[in-house]
Amino acid sequence: MPIHDRSGLSHRWRHDSGLNITEDLLENLKLQIKELIIDRLRLEGMTPDDIEDSAPLFGEGLGLDSIDSLELVLGIEQKFGVKIQDEELGQKVLASVDALAAFVASKGQGA
Repeated sequence: MPIHDRSGLSHRWRHDSGLNITEDLLENLKLQIKELIIDRLRLEGMTPDDIEDSAPLFGEGLGLDSIDSLELVLGIEQKFGVKIQDEELGQKVLASVDALAAFVASKGQGA
């Protein structure tokens, strides 16, 4: 049951609408990350739709290698103003587009 304040507006409505905005921002962030991957790694002929949000970026997924990871870290740090400071964090953050977006969002960043 929604809780109403003096204005008569429902707090639940406000919260729900905020969630939708957050979801939209996260989707926009994922799109920016996919575009960055394509541009920085010069993946010609590939579009953001070709990269699944949850697919691994390395190995069986997109097939990136260690040199690609360095270029990608530089691009993410420059575009979003975040730091991926060690290899263990890098492995987690670079697991997928979903993981990258969650990391950037958790740092309160976005271009």
